[in-house]
Amino acid sequence: MEISGILSALVIGIVIGVLGRLVLPGRQHIGILWTIVVGIVAALIGTAVAAALGVADTNGVDWIEWLIQIGLAAVGVAALDRAKALR
Repeated sequence: MEISGILSALVIGIVIGVLGRLVLPGRQHIGILWTIVVGIVAALIGTAVAAALGVADTNGVDWIEWLIQIGLAAVGVAALDRAKALR
């Protein structure tokens, strides 16, 4: 992977993390760094899931892949927020 691919993965991860956080109602008690980390992980896993389902490469914008990634980010943010709340 080239440096441009890594940078674009980071940017997409940030966007996915923020969108996943916005989907959840209420306030989350995790920092922006954790949101970014969750977004990057959700983007990577979401891409793999979309590829397994055969919807990763479509003509135009890959809306289904984005929805999978945002859903995974929302689940990740909620799980991390819940884990931090139990401390």
